[in-house]
Amino acid sequence: MEKLVKEIEALMGEFLKNAKDQVEKGNKAAGMRARKESLDIEKKLKEFRKISIEASK
Repeated sequence: MEKLVKEIEALMGEFLKNAKDQVEKGNKAAGMRARKESLDIEKKLKEFRKISIEASK
């Protein structure tokens, strides 16, 4: 689970960087990357939720 949390942290960092570039600089390519990363984050968060529920049983 620790590895998964680190992966989520890394994805969040990249997402925030690209989202900030889109908002502040109007970088359309960064916006596209941020949207893709948001989907990857969603998948990882679902995986985390599943593992977390199993661990609490």
